[in-house]
Amino acid sequence: MTATRKRGRDPLESQRRLLESALLHFARAGLTGARVEEIVADAGLSQRMLYHYFGDKEGLYVATLEHAYEGIRRAEAALDLGSLPPLAGIRRLTEFTYDYYHAEPACMSLLHQENLLDGRFVRQSDRARALQATLLDSLHDLIRRGRESGVITRPVDAVQLYIDIAGLAYFALSNRHTLSAIFGRDLGDPAFLAERRRHIGDVVIAALTAPPVAAA
Repeated sequence: MTATRKRGRDPLESQRRLLESALLHFARAGLTGARVEEIVADAGLSQRMLYHYFGDKEGLYVATLEHAYEGIRRAEAALDLGSLPPLAGIRRLTEFTYDYYHAEPACMSLLHQENLLDGRFVRQSDRARALQATLLDSLHDLIRRGRESGVITRPVDAVQLYIDIAGLAYFALSNRHTLSAIFGRDLGDPAFLAERRRHIGDVVIAALTAPPVAAA
């Protein structure tokens, strides 16, 4: 028996292969456009196994969304943000987010596809929502320590901060073709990517350390 066939009998390996294949197909074509027969063919498995593990195409789609969130949250956990000084931790998270989006474009495309569906399927997943708790706990801790030490100069909401980080990291990458054409600069050039990475870190830190704005 070949190694490939042995792996096919391992439930966890089979599920991983299906999810990795589904991630690419759903990212490219969305839930409606992706074809089950192509997903299983690329995974080297059968439709019977897909339905056995995930129930149906929508079940596979929800599991693929969970798989994408698990990937980024697992990688974030390895940053060990709690061991870093507050501003260093926030800069590290900002740079990591940019690097991850650049390295994993299929994950970002998948989430874009889900937004086109108004987030209908991610709302069905308690797992996807629960995964965000670890991220928010890390941000709350960094903000609290930053406020207590005085290096963060204003109240900051953790959700608002993460949306800022994600937005700054994502926009230039997701719109690089149109922005490159409009501004006459290659946003995919390694030098630009490195400059952008530094820039968004500087912007986030500057916003956190600026003098408080007087109330109107």
